[in-house]
Amino acid sequence: MITRYTTVASLTAAVFSLMALSPASALEVAQAQEAQPTQTQPDAQGANTAISDQKIEAFAVAYLQVDKVRQEYSAKIQATADAAAKEKLQTEASKEMVEAVQASPDISIEEYTTILKAAQNDPALAKKVQEKLQGPAPAQQ
Repeated sequence: MITRYTTVASLTAAVFSLMALSPASALEVAQAQEAQPTQTQPDAQGANTAISDQKIEAFAVAYLQVDKVRQEYSAKIQATADAAAKEKLQTEASKEMVEAVQASPDISIEEYTTILKAAQNDPALAKKVQEKLQGPAPAQQ
């Protein structure tokens, strides 16, 4: 449970600064902060070739759910003038982004982040991910 609270706390800060960027950015920053002590960079890059089509499909499902949360909260945050209310919305958005990934079938937050990082460093994987996102809608629960 401590890990989850750490993730939510990290995402709160990440969402505040990255809300306008891709929906994966907040999760990526939070996971990078959390994963650095336990995972080495070569492991994340070395996993590029081991990512199955099933995991890419699961990533696409999670990514689309996180993007929905980002879009919903981005509009709410922009429409809010009160700083405290904005902070509360950002905290809610962070929590919902984490929950969106956790609720996605066949992928963990760690796997989501690993695929995201790998796709940023591997053009072939990035192309596969993009094809999943642009192709027929991935199966969602």
